[in-house]
Amino acid sequence: MPGKIDTVLLSQEDVNQVITMKDVVEIVDKTFKGFGEGTTINPTKVNLDLGETAPYPPYQGFMNAMPAYVGWLDTAGIKWAGGFLGERKRLGFPYITSLILLIDPKIGHFRAVMDGEHITNLRTGAQTAVALKYMHNKNSIRIGLFGAGMQGHTQTMAISEVFDIEELRVFDINREASLKFANNMKDVVKGEIIIADTPEEAAKGDAVVCVTQSKDKFVKDEWIKPGMVLFPMGSYQECEDAFILNADKIIVDHIGQTLHRGALAELNAAGKITEKDIYATIGELAAGLKPGRTNENDRILCIPIGTGAMDIAVATVVLQKAVEKGLGGKFAFV
Repeated sequence: MPGKIDTVLLSQEDVNQVITMKDVVEIVDKTFKGFGEGTTINPTKVNLDLGETAPYPPYQGFMNAMPAYVGWLDTAGIKWAGGFLGERKRLGFPYITSLILLIDPKIGHFRAVMDGEHITNLRTGAQTAVALKYMHNKNSIRIGLFGAGMQGHTQTMAISEVFDIEELRVFDINREASLKFANNMKDVVKGEIIIADTPEEAAKGDAVVCVTQSKDKFVKDEWIKPGMVLFPMGSYQECEDAFILNADKIIVDHIGQTLHRGALAELNAAGKITEKDIYATIGELAAGLKPGRTNENDRILCIPIGTGAMDIAVATVVLQKAVEKGLGGKFAFV
């Protein structure tokens, strides 16, 4: 009979102690390279709509099941994650809720269970920074940012690990959130932080990043000038159809997933955007299979909608570091 196998249990505090944004940017870069080389295996996420868009049940939330195998770490697992407004917001909890389970891919035992909220926030920011690394060929960068919440903070933190941010324009429907963001990020952004009074004022720079919960297509085609990159993150479109149809290049993290969720979903369902319209994946850029930019004037749409592989990779490094430090508890499920 096999011996007892313990599963490591890690809280959000444990996770926070052992991982930095610098670590996460490096992990995400290697995992994107694995996508391009075929050693990162990532099925499309499965969505459970708990009232985010569906009329029933009325809980204003969703959960995603996100399994993956990451070859460079020889690890596998699944993230169960989502976002909730409604009652969760009224109770004062963060929008994101997440749990990550890691397995040994050889024998299938559960190696760890850990909080995934912090990892989700860090890797989402890192995805943008890594993608920009292959599309923006300068050491400094100007950023337009929609959304001054947690994702706005982690996007800025990650981009600052790769570039010197010489200017950041931020717009949030809650001006107080923008003011708080500017104060929190003053030591992260080397240049000036400008609080925009209108959305158009924020849509300037080398890259525009949208991390909002808006279901409106508020970014206009004419705002994105030659040479700019637009990132409508996650599950929302955030930009009008005209820009998607007029963009010189569309780059995504996962073709199957981005055709059915987020910015491309409606146009794909209408037959106006198909796989043929996607220039490359971020993995292909990271693996050197395609150049990120072939013309300095290209207007690029980049959609890192989020994959479980990033979470599993980061969680695996978290586990390694936590075990070295003796953090977390243990439980024998079997």
